Amino acid sequence: MNEPTAVPPSLLDLSTYLLSRTGRTARTRLAERLAARGLRLWHMAVLAALADFGPHVQRDLAVRLSVDPSDIAKVVDELAAAGRVERSRDPADRRRIRVALTDAGRTALRELQDEAEAVQAEILAPLSAAERTRLHELLRRVFDGDPAGPPE
Repeated sequence: MNEPTAVPPSLLDLSTYLLSRTGRTARTRLAERLAARGLRLWHMAVLAALADFGPHVQRDLAVRLSVDPSDIAKVVDELAAAGRVERSRDPADRRRIRVALTDAGRTALRELQDEAEAVQAEILAPLSAAERTRLHELLRRVFDGDPAGPPE
């Protein structure tokens, strides 16, 4: 008799199922590590966008991350209260709020990236270094080929 926790073989034949389950496991583990620091994945996403692309008008940040502007406002509020980002009026249009990364935000992002890399190492432990590189290359091709398009 099959164990009740056994995954149906027909699901194991679907790459999309395997990606979903593996992604969910990775996301849960990373979310737990971030929560221990009082942060969420959206905090990390905002910090990463600011580090990679520089200061943003808050609305443009919402578009870049495909997040509702009111949700970005909450995340930015939380990061600003912790001193990880600073907000200022855009000199070109005083109605717009610009968001920039602080030194504390850069430090926090490095720590969060370390956590993400640790989770990645746990999840990908069954693979060799070459297999990890190949998996990343393949996933990147799939991501870049997504008809919805990668975030700008």
